[in-house]
Amino acid sequence: MALLGALLLVAAVVLFILLPVARGQHASLTREDDEMTEAEARRRVTLLALRDVEYDYHTGKLDEADYMALRKELSAEALAALRAFEGEEGATDVDIEAEIAAVKAGLAAGTTCGACGHRNPDGSRFCAACGQALAAREATPSS
Repeated sequence: MALLGALLLVAAVVLFILLPVARGQHASLTREDDEMTEAEARRRVTLLALRDVEYDYHTGKLDEADYMALRKELSAEALAALRAFEGEEGATDVDIEAEIAAVKAGLAAGTTCGACGHRNPDGSRFCAACGQALAAREATPSS
């Protein structure tokens, strides 16, 4: 009986693996428009790291010396990532600060995903990138 169960399990696994091949499905070799490029992913990771350093400093997990050192290092990485992403050599620290301010504003508005950092349109309840529920903003009563 155990042998029959094992054979059925093996047959189900083989069928599961071969079904896409039998249907003629294949993975695309070209990049889709909604996929991130390597430069885009690098930019997002460095900006999220900068955000995390800000949080750690403001919550007291980092002292000022460590904060300044990490911020300097991550700002340089973010600048390089922004240059690669935008493909131009004119990016400055102002661009990095503007991007950080945009992420902070999105977090305050509840439109930036806290899990992956994706900025969503106003009124979104879930992240379009990862599906995580966005932080719901409390409606303020009008007087």
